[in-house]
Amino acid sequence: MSGHSKWAQIKRQKGATDAAKSRVFARFSRLIALESKKAGGAVSAPSLAAAITRAKAVNMPKDAIERAVAKGASKDADALEQVVYECYGPAGVAVVIDALTDSRNRTTQEIKHLLSKQGYEMAAPGSASWAFTKGPDGSYTPNEQTMLDVSGADEEKLGNLLDALDEHDDVQTVYTNAREYESTRDEGSGD
Repeated sequence: MSGHSKWAQIKRQKGATDAAKSRVFARFSRLIALESKKAGGAVSAPSLAAAITRAKAVNMPKDAIERAVAKGASKDADALEQVVYECYGPAGVAVVIDALTDSRNRTTQEIKHLLSKQGYEMAAPGSASWAFTKGPDGSYTPNEQTMLDVSGADEEKLGNLLDALDEHDDVQTVYTNAREYESTRDEGSGD
């Protein structure tokens, strides 16, 4: 039976799952490094402890977490910064993109390009975030009166947009006010 190798199939499937895990771990590593930098390496700081807990929830290895904490606490830590982008998707759905980057200009251009490929464009700061309430931890919760129902072709377009944003390395979380999409797509959600 030529062309039928069980090992080849296993290797392909393992490669796909390893790539997905790597993407999630890289996102958490950046988040932990940023929070470690803010907290000065104090693991007991609430924001750093929360980031570590979320990383452990997706089975991030302990040594990788420790490396990220040490990287953030070191004097020559990368200048990671958190940036928020806003846009409107299909059917007028408000989208808030939370990203963590070492180069604001690069990430801005990449997000603009990604949105334009999907047929959308970046909005001015505050133009979509009005539909959300920002929590003390920096997360966005859609206001009940701004929730939108999306169906049919618009639902498929929104799914494609969210999937494309999820694939970007710098994007941490994407928030929407669409009812069908739980309002957030997070790095550990498996969407």
